[in-house]
Amino acid sequence: MNDGDGDGDGDEITRLRRINEVLIARVERSLDQQGQAFSLFQTAIGLEAQVRRRTSELTRTLADLERSNIELASARDSAEKASRSKTQFLAAASHDVLQPLNAALLSMSSLSGIQECAEGQRLGRQVERSLETMDLLLRTLLYMSRIDSGDVVPVIESVDLDRLFDSIASDFEPVARLRGLELRVRHSGLSVRSDKTLLRRILQNIVANGLRYTDRGGVLLIAGARRETVSIRVADTGIGIAKERHRDIFLEFNRGRQPTALDDTAAGGLGLGLAIVERLVSALEHRIELQSRVGHGSCFRLRLARATGGPARPVATTDEIVDRSGGLHGLNVLVIENDPDALLAMEALLGRWGCELRTARSTSAALTIVERGVWVPDLVIADQHLDGDDRGIDAIARLREKVSGELPALLVTAAPSSALHRRAEMAGIEMMEKPLKPASMRALLSHLMSACTKEASATCDRPRPTA
Repeated sequence: MNDGDGDGDGDEITRLRRINEVLIARVERSLDQQGQAFSLFQTAIGLEAQVRRRTSELTRTLADLERSNIELASARDSAEKASRSKTQFLAAASHDVLQPLNAALLSMSSLSGIQECAEGQRLGRQVERSLETMDLLLRTLLYMSRIDSGDVVPVIESVDLDRLFDSIASDFEPVARLRGLELRVRHSGLSVRSDKTLLRRILQNIVANGLRYTDRGGVLLIAGARRETVSIRVADTGIGIAKERHRDIFLEFNRGRQPTALDDTAAGGLGLGLAIVERLVSALEHRIELQSRVGHGSCFRLRLARATGGPARPVATTDEIVDRSGGLHGLNVLVIENDPDALLAMEALLGRWGCELRTARSTSAALTIVERGVWVPDLVIADQHLDGDDRGIDAIARLREKVSGELPALLVTAAPSSALHRRAEMAGIEMMEKPLKPASMRALLSHLMSACTKEASATCDRPRPTA
């Protein structure tokens, strides 16, 4: 009985041990699970701290970015405002400076005309060249400012290249002859889609650049077409341009070696011609390419769209007019100008040409002269910007209402614009920019009166009361 009881106790102990082992295993598993949960809890807390930190950093970054955007917008607005102010300042300053410069050029022309000694004539020409250089610089800076500000708006039309090339050749043939060079133009019968005035300026600047840096040979202006694209080439036999400088030549005030001829009218380049070319080509959405070798010359190639149909009827410009008659003696000219110095200079110059003058400083004064009925003008020369809101183009219109027939007129201005050019063209009024070049003005006046005489109408045959 005792042995049996002993065995029973042993079995109970074994069973209890097993139960204890199972319970201990469960407790250990539970502790492991709690440890993992605690670890996960700690990890979650760490991640949350990182999220808060990253969120804070991102918030600061976004705030900094917002401040930077505000500062950038403010800087952009300031830059645009400065650009507009620069344009307005240059326009105003140029107008104010061009007024006395115009009077100086006209006065120098009169002074040179009465000089008898060779030294006086030489000094007169030297002063005139200096004044013309100042005029060129002011005009060029103003024009570049207008391009940069978007004020130059192209008027796309059909442009007859043969007529345009002939006009450019007429302008530059005297310069080419002076340098002993040849300027050749080849007709193509082509027309292109472009702005006539801006395209002319592009080609003028390239041709002038070619003549300036060519000592022997000359410049060729030619055009050809392939499908719907026209290629205009201006090739010269000049000094050439190193490949690494092909981009530099389109930068402002970038000049090559200066011409050595003292009497070369192309001398003294400002280094702005090709800078203007690049801006105008961009504004017209054309393409320009350059091929050049040092010592072998350069070739500028301008690519633009071909015009369909015939070219638009071209309008004569003062640059295309030649003085065929020169007959201004006895011509009745009414000059409307509010600047006293310019008025005196105009009186002296036109007086030397034999014109009979009447002068007025406003529209009302000009109308008073005509309304008296004792003197009738053959031609009117009016400054656009008179005192206050008084404008020369309006004065011409009112004078034409008072005078029977079409009164030939010349509008002069120191602040030209595309809108003013279009308005003058629609009214049949010729236009010149100040400062006036006496030779060009005389040629234009002769052209106007010659055209008027050919009409053989009442416009030119008005009775002339004597004063």
